Amino acid sequence: MPQKIITDQLGRTITVHFPPRKIVSVVPSQTELLFDLGLEEEVCGITKFCIHPEKWFKVKTKVGGTKTINIEKVKELQPDLIIANKEENNQEQIELLMQNFPVFISDIKTLNDALEMVTQLGSITNTEEKATALVNLITTEFLVIPAANFKPKKVAYLIWKKPYMAVNKDTFIHDMLLRCNLHNVFADEESRYPEITIEKLAAQQPDIVLLSSEPYPFNEQNIKELQQHLGTTTNIILVDGEMFSWYGSRLQYTPKYLLDTFL
Repeated sequence: MPQKIITDQLGRTITVHFPPRKIVSVVPSQTELLFDLGLEEEVCGITKFCIHPEKWFKVKTKVGGTKTINIEKVKELQPDLIIANKEENNQEQIELLMQNFPVFISDIKTLNDALEMVTQLGSITNTEEKATALVNLITTEFLVIPAANFKPKKVAYLIWKKPYMAVNKDTFIHDMLLRCNLHNVFADEESRYPEITIEKLAAQQPDIVLLSSEPYPFNEQNIKELQQHLGTTTNIILVDGEMFSWYGSRLQYTPKYLLDTFL
């Protein structure tokens, strides 16, 4: 079988059978991307968090969670290629898989990183034409955002409760916020996902607090709890976390969502 050599986003060179016939994806947003690239037959394994597309979630073999991969289940599938991510997967588990299979690892902190990843996966899966079309579509959609002339505002984006956790500038979410002129009050925290207290949040006097739908499912009750401490000058909004953190083909819908949410 022909082979292809490609460099992933960690700068690692990997050699794969080309085109790969059996693919396992352990990253939800990249699983959805593989679907939109038309790899219906090739993708044989996904995680229990790969909820899009729904029909794949129902029928594809589950290989555990993003950080709790069932190594033996993956070995049973004997993939030609595994699609992983530096942040979303457990390094030790990925290194174990690398001993037996080619693993493409993405590392995504900006929109440009995401577009590069789409292009790379198009190349490695022999779907360049669809990948290029998708990159062009996403790029075009995002051109609308600067023209919207968002007013600058201070924002905190929360991803977890007990303890509360936010995001710093070294995250893809931060890049999405900046594109809407939303200035992350926890941008300079040392941790990518800093633990914060309500008192620390209140001290930052954010104009907006965004409560993500994932990984913690914030709800209306959480808004009421925080509003008591932040007062009426801070607008607290429940937001779709997929629109801020899924860096695959779902990005084609993100600009409209951002416009609808913040304008």
